[in-house]
Amino acid sequence: MDSPDQLVDDYVSNLSKSTMDLSKPLWDFHVLNVETSEATSYGVFRFHHSLGDGVSLISTLLACTRKTSDPNALPSLPIAKKKLGRGNYLGFLRYFYALLLIFKLWWNTFVDVVMMMATMICLKDTKTPLKGAPGIEKSPKWFVRRMLNFHDIKLVKNAMGTTVNDVVLGVTQAGLTRYLNEKYGKDKGENRAFKNNLPKHVRLRALVAVNLRPTIMIEDILEMMEANSKCGKDWGNLFGSVYFPFHIALRDDPLDYIRDAKATMDRKKHSFQPWLSYFNTKLLLSMGGVKAAATSFYKALSNTTLGFSCLAGPIDEMSWSGHPVAFFAPSVYGVPQALVIHFQSYMDKMIVALAVDRNVIPDPYKLCDEIEKSLVLAKNCVIDRKLVKFEDVD
Repeated sequence: MDSPDQLVDDYVSNLSKSTMDLSKPLWDFHVLNVETSEATSYGVFRFHHSLGDGVSLISTLLACTRKTSDPNALPSLPIAKKKLGRGNYLGFLRYFYALLLIFKLWWNTFVDVVMMMATMICLKDTKTPLKGAPGIEKSPKWFVRRMLNFHDIKLVKNAMGTTVNDVVLGVTQAGLTRYLNEKYGKDKGENRAFKNNLPKHVRLRALVAVNLRPTIMIEDILEMMEANSKCGKDWGNLFGSVYFPFHIALRDDPLDYIRDAKATMDRKKHSFQPWLSYFNTKLLLSMGGVKAAATSFYKALSNTTLGFSCLAGPIDEMSWSGHPVAFFAPSVYGVPQALVIHFQSYMDKMIVALAVDRNVIPDPYKLCDEIEKSLVLAKNCVIDRKLVKFEDVD
């Protein structure tokens, strides 16, 4: 072979050209004994989405692995730190603050539900070089990935007091902006790399998948695998969705993209939209059948530009049947979007996996470059402004 790396990419992408055999269990496993610059061999799992969402399927895979340092122990997932409540307000101020939060919750939910219904009916994103045409779900997808330094993401997160999700959304927003700015500049036939080539009022939204389970425990998966277990009743597909607007505009401060993403996501967190989107699908499924539910979800996806998710992975090196795992990169195909972005953490890595239609996005590696460059700019910015301690810097 001329290029082992290219062979792996071609093989995985060619899987999106075929459909699964519905007469057999809806999953298959491919082993590629090919050594590349990333790993000595590859295992490729393909699942039908009816079996479960990203959280349940990845957790099932993790339940089949063990810590490299302890072959009898399951890999450990990061534990989310709970923020302290605002219980130190006195008297009526505490109740006034609670009323404000309740009003904000219901107002945000009302606005989000209106936008959700409008998107399912007619509200479309702006036609950009990232937006696919109707019927694009039938086109094969090309899968690319990029390894980012997870320490850099956590460095920016700690310096700005945000979450990992805020940082990856922010650098994605910056990367999409840089990519589109260059695309529009080339369309004008000029060397305008450092000028603002973006059109005004670009509506570009991502359908972000939100896990609705209270906890994610790999031990529960092991229990579910036991015979006669009943703990898997809420497994499978249990996720909602939010419409996340990416504000496509050039900023002088690289950190403004992250601040903007945090402000938007903080508002989305104070809304019942994820649960309502889930119950809306269940209601359509029970009242109108599979066709009605599928049609509404299809419209919601096709009227947005991209899909997005960010999943937390193990903090320890894990092994599969005694073989150490170098990385894992989840993705999806068959959706009516030309671009789907998945972020997956694993030890000190953050894997960015892109699924693209190459007729719409012929240069997906360029988009990976822009996302990586946006993270480097944000990292350098917090270091230059001395927002982090010296010992935290690599």
